[in-house]
Amino acid sequence: MNRSIISLFVLFFVSSALNAQSDETRVRSHVSFLAADSLEGRAPGTRGEQLAIRYIEKHFKEFGLKPLGSKGFIQNFDYTERPHAHNSDGQESVQRQGNNVIGFLDNKADKTLVIGAHFDHLGNEDGRGSSLASDPKGQVHNGADDNASGVAGLLELARIYSSNKKAEKVNFLFMAFSAEEAGLIGSKHFLQNPTIPLDRIPAMVNMDMIGRLRDSTNSLIVGGVGTSPLWIPILEKLNSGFVLKYDTAGMGPSDHASFYLKDKPVLHFFSGTHSDYHKPSDDVEKINFPGEVKIINYIVRVVDSISVLKEIPFTKTKSSERKMTAFKVTLGIMADYAFGGPGVKVDGVSPGKAAEKAGILAGDLVLKLGEHETSDIYKYMEALGKFTKGEKTFAEIRRGKDVIRKEVEF
Repeated sequence: MNRSIISLFVLFFVSSALNAQSDETRVRSHVSFLAADSLEGRAPGTRGEQLAIRYIEKHFKEFGLKPLGSKGFIQNFDYTERPHAHNSDGQESVQRQGNNVIGFLDNKADKTLVIGAHFDHLGNEDGRGSSLASDPKGQVHNGADDNASGVAGLLELARIYSSNKKAEKVNFLFMAFSAEEAGLIGSKHFLQNPTIPLDRIPAMVNMDMIGRLRDSTNSLIVGGVGTSPLWIPILEKLNSGFVLKYDTAGMGPSDHASFYLKDKPVLHFFSGTHSDYHKPSDDVEKINFPGEVKIINYIVRVVDSISVLKEIPFTKTKSSERKMTAFKVTLGIMADYAFGGPGVKVDGVSPGKAAEKAGILAGDLVLKLGEHETSDIYKYMEALGKFTKGEKTFAEIRRGKDVIRKEVEF
């Protein structure tokens, strides 16, 4: 073979291998744009949301994806935003418009795998009632981890699969969801108004908050693993050094839950909670970019494996039978979702909220609220639903080897 042809041959495969991997430069660029102050927190119905939409749409076009919204790449919808229990004083329900951004990679296959991440965040006023800051008024909530990090992952997967044709046995629907923070509204709207037949979707992979991998623990949380018997064997086989923490539930506080409720197997990748959650301090400089790249490349390996499966059996999980409780109060803690119990581990405490005033500290385990046991996060939420604003109770806390009581006023 001619030496120049050999050189081109080698260059092609080296280039293809590089394109099949995520890298820090691209991820940093995506997160830095989406979490810039100029986007003002990407709240639905704002100028910042429109800037984020144009950015995602521009990249979808560059990758050669086909528009599969109701108006080009965009699927817009109206919804009612209700005040949140965290910060609802004086707020009234308002009408908003959200916009999903949907791109389709057509590999002429029978099945279409959904890859999703929400791009909205809390905005720049009071976090739409969801801010956990002690004084959120007038502050931009940039949401670098929540969820510019997940959108960076979405864009990287769209680039990788559109440029390398790694998984031609399945089509891909890349979806940037709006109004997730208001109650998974964008994903619910898509499933009520699908732009492809739902029976052609074998599974959904969701990325929400993948930017804060802790180097000290290397712990990666994967939700939805109970929704198919195939998930854990795949995740274990392809793991390359993560300490994997599994949540079997199909339900959860992100858009994969909407697909689970339509009997779709789901996976949710999540690097964990932190004290900057829903605060103006969730900024770009806090992102662990090398860690996020490791997570994205792991997700690519998982998606590669999923894409060649002929069938993905669906199983309901126990949490689907739980009553999803609406609650009017908050304790003001960030729970460690990677903790296996018993109890709810406090990962952080919000300034000025009930937990801080009661003297609850990061590292404490919440065992009870009043007479209600909080053996896991679901029991904890059920317990919160028993209380009203202004009510007093106690929290039973394990701190080290000691079990103590703290008086709490919601």
